[in-house]
Amino acid sequence: MEESSLQSGSLKSKTYHCGTLTYTKVGLFALFTWMLWGDFCLTLMESVVPSILPLKLKSLGASNWLIGMIMSTLPGVLTVFLCPWISFKSDRYRSKWGRRIPFILWTLPFLCICLVMLGLCDDITAWLRSVLPDLRGYSPAAVTIVLIAAFMIMFQFFNMFVGSVFCCLLNDVVPPSVMGRFLGTFRIVGMSAGTLYNVFIFKYAESHMKAIFIGAALVYLAGVGMMCIRVKEGEYPPIEGETDKDNKGWGGIRTFLKESFVHKFYWMKFLSTTFVATANVVNTFLVFLYQNMELSLDQIGKQIAVAALSIMAATYFMSIFIDRWHPLRIWVYGAVFGTITSVMNLMWLFIILPGNYFFWLNIGNIVISSFLMALVGVAAYPAEMRLFPQSRFGQFSSAQALIRSLFTTFMGILAGLFIDMCKKFCGCDYAYRFLFVWQLVFMLLSAVFLVLVYRMWNEMGGVRNFHPPAPWSPQGVEELPIVPVIGPQSKYLKISFLIYDAIMLISILSIPFLMFQMHLRGQLFAFRWFGLIVLPLTILVGLYWWISRNKMNSDIAEAQAGRIPRNGILHHGMLIMIGCKFLLLVGLGICQVLCALYLEMEEEAVVFGIANTVINLMLIIACRVMCRIERGFSIKIDETYVETA
Repeated sequence: MEESSLQSGSLKSKTYHCGTLTYTKVGLFALFTWMLWGDFCLTLMESVVPSILPLKLKSLGASNWLIGMIMSTLPGVLTVFLCPWISFKSDRYRSKWGRRIPFILWTLPFLCICLVMLGLCDDITAWLRSVLPDLRGYSPAAVTIVLIAAFMIMFQFFNMFVGSVFCCLLNDVVPPSVMGRFLGTFRIVGMSAGTLYNVFIFKYAESHMKAIFIGAALVYLAGVGMMCIRVKEGEYPPIEGETDKDNKGWGGIRTFLKESFVHKFYWMKFLSTTFVATANVVNTFLVFLYQNMELSLDQIGKQIAVAALSIMAATYFMSIFIDRWHPLRIWVYGAVFGTITSVMNLMWLFIILPGNYFFWLNIGNIVISSFLMALVGVAAYPAEMRLFPQSRFGQFSSAQALIRSLFTTFMGILAGLFIDMCKKFCGCDYAYRFLFVWQLVFMLLSAVFLVLVYRMWNEMGGVRNFHPPAPWSPQGVEELPIVPVIGPQSKYLKISFLIYDAIMLISILSIPFLMFQMHLRGQLFAFRWFGLIVLPLTILVGLYWWISRNKMNSDIAEAQAGRIPRNGILHHGMLIMIGCKFLLLVGLGICQVLCALYLEMEEEAVVFGIANTVINLMLIIACRVMCRIERGFSIKIDETYVETA
């Protein structure tokens, strides 16, 4: 009765709670303002280094493997040694400033100095050569590369403190009842910073490097400094199940290793994230890939900005579904169906379009994909909050970062060597297109391990009763609140199937239209191959969908009758989102073929046609795979909410 009265009073006074912290609406607004402002400045600062330094290093004559080592391997080495220690200590640190903010505030001036030094590397080289005669035996470029590597190590050293605790700070100060809305806004603000940078600043990366780095340092100093002063942390209880010797020296290392790596569930989760990071180590070279696609720096910046704006707008609408459908489910579906996008990119190994055409076609792909990218992107962090123990969230996040960094430390160099090897065969910057092959391999591996996480999560209780494994607890698990979610709904599954019907039907009907255009233009090569290969394959894929659709409908009918279906039931929400994306991509595929025909590129038109058919086939296969993944767990339908067991 007393607890009920307290809850009623809390609702009447409109207060929000996070640990020992209590906010009114005004206080919550102030918290959001300062946290989001800090994130804006942090994102703006962190956009500068990875986007400009590769251009600078390449202009100095650095090889791809050296660029990979400086941009990926050196930060990876620091992450291996620093992130686990920082996160482990921050979980257990207690001060009047809290347990996270001191790590951000103490490193702030040093990080700003490192940024300024990176911007002044050319001037520092000239000064050193003037005062140290021995350096005159080395070229200015060689000295500058060494300085950049040194300043990069220093920058990453201090930035590790911020990166290790910033997201943990969100978990400590933001009330759980508004976490979903905050994370959606958080992502929008971060993308806004990236958009402004790419639209207005990135095009000056080569001509005004010094001014950009100094400006980034000043913005970070003002923004993050004010956030640290204005945001207050609450009081934290002592760490349960540990003595003082368990978190110091070798005892702390043993505790970290014993708690973080003892359960295979966490290993699967760590590896899934690690392979995503490994796929993305080649992002260092994306600017060179786009330059090979004949895009200018201005177009590259605008392309990135459009992606950020599209995802930002989509995030506003998508955040509401994170808790309703469960973030892990969203993440897994996104990973499985996301491999189709990685396969789609392989067609650029065989197609070379003029830069302006590629620019607009890629803009179309970015906008079409934005809603699904926004949904999956926002789901990642909430999913980890529901998988990792809350009392040691920083520790498990750093354990994941440790495994991730061990891989990326070596893969950064390997990625550069991979590009250099491809260059030996291609003899030109066309080799950068093989980045798509690298990304596909590691995105597939990530999807496999994330599926294993999903299966184990279901085996340990799933949406009804999952609690993270906790070897330090006598119960073996740490209790987490179970949030009700919406399960598969037959009405919306029927709608999703209609969307997939439209994909297959439009794909088939568009081919006679395209062949008619080829006939009018006298493009007999494309006409012949579309008739012999593309049209028959597209019809066969349509028939395969019809068979698969009937099997899925049969499983739905079994579930409605109270019987166990042969396979699992797909979730309607993600199926609709994915279907809408690929329905729009059918239209983009038609535009790709028409562009190739307009440019008298008949072979490329055939490649586009075959690629679109392969995409439809993979879409069906992904649906069948997800049915098998859900088998044994997703067996009920039309439950409005899945409650705790």
